[in-house]
Amino acid sequence: MTAFFVLVKCQLGQSYKVATAIADAEIASEIYSTAGDYDLIVKFYLEDGEDIGRFVNEQLHVIAGIADTKTIPTFKAF
Repeated sequence: MTAFFVLVKCQLGQSYKVATAIADAEIASEIYSTAGDYDLIVKFYLEDGEDIGRFVNEQLHVIAGIADTKTIPTFKAF
């Protein structure tokens, strides 16, 4: 399994709706609210070899209320 994180910037007033929609879609491992440039940080897992970009595009970007994302791939857990 490959873990990666996505920082999510929501449209104003939409953070809770976006977090709920991600949770309801059952695509994320963990969802946290944050302060600063992004509103949420979301941890995902995919099977090795699956396309992270396609997953983010087809599973996350379709959720209403998301204004911007930043994907952070990971390499090794310590």
